[in-house]
Amino acid sequence: QLVAYEVKRMRAEEGNKQKILRHIKELAEKLYKNENPYPAVTMHKVQKPTEGCHLRLHQKPFPHLDEGTVQWIIDQATAKLQTAPPAVRVEKKCMVPSGPPMAAIMERNGNALANSARRLEVVRNCITYVFENKMLEAKKLFPAVLRAMKGRAARHCLTQELNLHVQQNRAVLDHQQFDFVIRMMNCCLQDCTAMDEHGIAAALLPLVTAFCR
Repeated sequence: QLVAYEVKRMRAEEGNKQKILRHIKELAEKLYKNENPYPAVTMHKVQKPTEGCHLRLHQKPFPHLDEGTVQWIIDQATAKLQTAPPAVRVEKKCMVPSGPPMAAIMERNGNALANSARRLEVVRNCITYVFENKMLEAKKLFPAVLRAMKGRAARHCLTQELNLHVQQNRAVLDHQQFDFVIRMMNCCLQDCTAMDEHGIAAALLPLVTAFCR
């Protein structure tokens, strides 16, 4: 809905901090209501008897319960439940228009794609240098590769490239090569998000067991 309706409004508000804050507040309230549709229900806590209380001499006998009163309380509760609204909120389905194309929103981030392509190129080059045993070149690119692992595309690229080298039977490495590969994998896993668990982390699993020295 934001993408469909609010882009113009956001652009109009760009210079005005107060309007932006008000907009964020409105959004926050909507999100909060969506997550917490019902007010919190207070629970009645029943206190547990203390330890050793059954050993006391002055125990009061349990009072006789009046059957009529108990039945009246049960009937009251049943009547309340019957008139209560259903516990499950019915979702209203609605069609949201697709809104402006993504390019219109991303135009300010035009460099993002170019940067991403450069990062992937750095990852590929570094891995190639490692497997060609050009360690000096690999060492120069290595810090940039570790920084690139913050991006999902770079993490995906790493798994694909390493997989290609395994298929070319280049899984047996010398100490320095092995160290570079393991550090890249480790950094990739540390930067993984929950979304990557079944994609990137799962793709790395067979690779972790494939490379050896």
